[in-house]
Amino acid sequence: MTKKIVYQGEPGANSHIAGKLFDPKLESIACSTFDHAFNEVINGKSDLGMIPIENSIAGRVADIHRLMPTSGLKIIGEYFLEIQHTLMGVNESTLETLNSVRSHEMALSQCRNSIDKLGLIPHVAADTAGSAREISELNDKTIGAIASPLAAEIYNLKILKENMEDKGFNTTRFLILSRDEVKPEVNDENSITTLVFKVRNVPSALYKALGGFATNGINMLKLESYQIDGSFLATQFYVDIKGHCDEDSVQRALDELSHYADEVKILGVYPGARER
Repeated sequence: MTKKIVYQGEPGANSHIAGKLFDPKLESIACSTFDHAFNEVINGKSDLGMIPIENSIAGRVADIHRLMPTSGLKIIGEYFLEIQHTLMGVNESTLETLNSVRSHEMALSQCRNSIDKLGLIPHVAADTAGSAREISELNDKTIGAIASPLAAEIYNLKILKENMEDKGFNTTRFLILSRDEVKPEVNDENSITTLVFKVRNVPSALYKALGGFATNGINMLKLESYQIDGSFLATQFYVDIKGHCDEDSVQRALDELSHYADEVKILGVYPGARER
């Protein structure tokens, strides 16, 4: 039986492309929202999820930080995809006929300067490939979409301008999520551990919480904070560290962390992608 991997978006979305490149043997399943994609894996309808976590230009994907800590899913891998943003329209359209462009808010953010130079009015859509499908159905030569070349092919659209992204190095990092935990070997030097924790709103709380990583020589790859439950009294932190959670040094750091932080939760231990 063919295993399934879910992604948020419509056929031709960058998440769809990432899933195909990650493992062509997997059956790709489109989901309208991130909540839907997570629930497909949680409920056992799909085996894996290909979920974007951050982009090198536009930053983090906010919904994921809300969903991951409470989903019960485990991170078992990561995948980096170089993003190709293409401006497209119906067959009768040209750069001169366009007056507006649709795409996901992240894509619009990554192409802001190019959109301004063309004098187009940006409109936020649910996702990149969905915007391509919409303009194909509307058949309006004044409306364009920013999506992948695959979306242009799927929805029979004409590519009007390639390389719409403002910076040449435009890469999205995806996490591969699973119900089942799959850890690399403890001695795997390429391991990454991802965790979340909360600290109280008191002086030096974060400094004390992170001290164990410094004293045990743990390299912190990523540290992000965000408010939770609409409260300004407590902050949740998302952390990527180099190392396996079962290594002695990491165990000592996590033990020290537990003295100063609340609700420490490991979201996954997985091999780092070769792009690192």
